[in-house]
Amino acid sequence: MARDTGTDDDRVRVRPNPRGTRPRTKNRPDHADAVSALVLAVDRGRYQLLTDDGTKVVGMKARELGRGARTAVVVGDRVGVVGDVSGRKDSLARIVRVEERTAVLRRSAEDGDAPGVERVIVANADQLLIVTALADPEPRPRMVDRCLVAAYDAGMEPVLCLTKADLADPAGFLAQYAALEVPALVTSIAGDEIHGLDAVRERLAGRVSVLIGHSGVGKSTLVNALIPDAARATGVVNVVTGRGRHTSSSAVALELPGGGWAIDTPGVRSFGLSHVDADGLLRAFADLSAVAADCPRGCTHAAEAPDCALDEWVASGAAGPAGEARLASYRRLLAAKTEAADA
Repeated sequence: MARDTGTDDDRVRVRPNPRGTRPRTKNRPDHADAVSALVLAVDRGRYQLLTDDGTKVVGMKARELGRGARTAVVVGDRVGVVGDVSGRKDSLARIVRVEERTAVLRRSAEDGDAPGVERVIVANADQLLIVTALADPEPRPRMVDRCLVAAYDAGMEPVLCLTKADLADPAGFLAQYAALEVPALVTSIAGDEIHGLDAVRERLAGRVSVLIGHSGVGKSTLVNALIPDAARATGVVNVVTGRGRHTSSSAVALELPGGGWAIDTPGVRSFGLSHVDADGLLRAFADLSAVAADCPRGCTHAAEAPDCALDEWVASGAAGPAGEARLASYRRLLAAKTEAADA
């Protein structure tokens, strides 16, 4: 029986009742024909993608993937794409699948409307290059500590990259991180030449690397030197506040001439870590983690924790000459997790 439309005009069309009794299927297409691609950049709901055959495509996220931070598609993601993947102007493909991630760099919002909300910044990177200036602006060890925690939590190898060594000696700063055995690169500028750039190239070659640092440390200058056609904007440090101007507005994956990818991220002034727990950080310290298995249930491993096995390990001498320094470094990073993010 035809549905009564309330009119005799057969030109009137009636939309199906969305609240009808027809059961909705939970089956979703498997998109077996989806093309594999890498997410290079994200801009207001549009994704710049690079397919495996080298075609650059603009895409949008399919509705079936959901909305919100938990289902975000980010730079570094490997995705499946359907639709128009020709790369022609005004073409638009559709991201229908996000492949399993090998590493996830996260940060937590610590202010604004959603404090504590976890956000994924980059996926599938091998290492985190923590770029900090030795002067102009002054280095911020607590910010570096927080980046180290984020790298360990993400399963990425952290690397210190110290710029402007022509303005200050790096020895004192490096001494603070000696016990962590974090690889370090040092660059300086003489005229138009960046000394130490070859070592940076070698470290990045063949890897997917995320570059992170607060504004004014010379990160964009470094990226432009590594990838001449990157054209990342550079800025100067405010002489009043000692802080740099944000010059990178969004994360972008840039292909390195010698192979590999450099993911440049916006200059950061805070790095929330409320999503990281003590045991997650401890896993980055294999020697400490093995000893902590003997700690009382619920031990925080902090300096004031009662009966912490880590203290006994150091006091007995079993930790060796570097053990005490490594425990102190771990506890410093643990404290950084809860300190002010914009230190």
